[in-house]
Amino acid sequence: MSIEIKQQLKLSQSLVMTPQLQQAIKLLQLNRMELVELVREEMMENPILEDGVDTASEQTREQQAENQAEEMSGETEMAAPEAPGAANTETEVKGDAPSAVTEVDWESYLDSYSAGNAPSTGPRTQSEELPSLESTLTKKTSLFDHLQWQLSMMQISEEENRVGMAILGNLDQDGYLKEPPLEDIANECEVSVELAESVLKRIQLFDPVGVAARTLQECLLIQARHAEVDDDILVRIITHHLGNLEKKNYAAIAKDLKEPVEEIYEAAKALMEFDPRPGRQHSTDEPHYITPDVYIHKVGDKYFVVANDDGLPKLKISSFYRSALSGSPQAREYIQDKLRSAQWLIRSIQQRQRTIVKVTESIIKFQREFFEKGIAHLKPLILRDVAEDISMHESTISRVTTNKYVHTPQGIYELKFFFNSGINRIAGEDVASEAVKTKIKQLIAGENTKVPYSDQRLVELLRDQDIDIARRTVAKYREQLGILSSSKRRQVF
Repeated sequence: MSIEIKQQLKLSQSLVMTPQLQQAIKLLQLNRMELVELVREEMMENPILEDGVDTASEQTREQQAENQAEEMSGETEMAAPEAPGAANTETEVKGDAPSAVTEVDWESYLDSYSAGNAPSTGPRTQSEELPSLESTLTKKTSLFDHLQWQLSMMQISEEENRVGMAILGNLDQDGYLKEPPLEDIANECEVSVELAESVLKRIQLFDPVGVAARTLQECLLIQARHAEVDDDILVRIITHHLGNLEKKNYAAIAKDLKEPVEEIYEAAKALMEFDPRPGRQHSTDEPHYITPDVYIHKVGDKYFVVANDDGLPKLKISSFYRSALSGSPQAREYIQDKLRSAQWLIRSIQQRQRTIVKVTESIIKFQREFFEKGIAHLKPLILRDVAEDISMHESTISRVTTNKYVHTPQGIYELKFFFNSGINRIAGEDVASEAVKTKIKQLIAGENTKVPYSDQRLVELLRDQDIDIARRTVAKYREQLGILSSSKRRQVF
């Protein structure tokens, strides 16, 4: 058998994920804050990139400053004309003539301007006084700092202070000492459990009262003792019937305690004034504000989508490195590599913005009634519908709509909000699941609080509106809305 060497031509297709394509996909799924952070990192690594400022506005501000300076100089010359025959003498003021204007101290003016202070040529009035330091203090006191300050005011030994700091350091955001057990804290601090328990009891009387409790029952009992509530019924309810109290089963509590139901009502009213999470009043969680990625504006009968570029660096290629292209081959190769990377990043960001706008325009086609009439008219929509409409893959639509927000005439929504399953109607088109949730919320908001609607009753009411839905689906939607069951919503008094 002889061995032969032959050439064979074969065509094949394969998907190659180039670094540029990987970067484009990564940019597409980033939210706005992550995109800004990535661009800033790229600007630090790539010297070719720079933040393009609006040179026209800069020139306008400079021109305004020059005009203001010329006007001030002109006013100074007009207010202090030269006296005839006296070139370097002061102007004589007679009658009602205005007093001579003091020459502007340009050196101090520029020093003040460069320091970031507003320049002033006259005395500061009372209304222009700067606010006090206390007025500008915005940082909230954390629960740990608040309790540590109270601990430092106590006259305790070094061992007790060490135990107290260990206890404060293990409190959760609600103010509870759940982990680790007090015995472990005592062993870590090398003290007895009795000493640790004594320090814990003193901390539990700090403000807010009930902090450092290990259970909800202990927290409520501490607050009851601190409020000096002389009610044995209240203490027994906290000790033995928190489960029935949560279900508002007052009859079972009265039967077990052998007390009138009216007395149980009064004890429950007093208990409602207690705070089951004493640490939340010192929460340091800051509100998170959403900046929309696109805006939808209605002009006449048409809707227009505009990308929101505010806050995003306006990238451009730096002209400083153009002259270096004619330098050494090593410098030219380095600059060309960075230049290609910068150009691809700029194009990828522009493509990302165009894709988000394109997807939003497609959503408007499917959900126009929502933008016209509100959430009750939201229609069922899936990713495939938009993907087929704009000739893109479903995975691309999923990346585009994740963590992207749109400002609409109905409010700010995540793009994912417009994609939801459909619920069958008895007659007519299907209704979106979000619209059904809104109807459930409206029905519960208008119910009689003493006889709240059960899930089965909600099913019947929705069926009267031609919405065919199962009871378990109603229960699932109610839980997603954060609404309690009918037994827990019922108000007896």
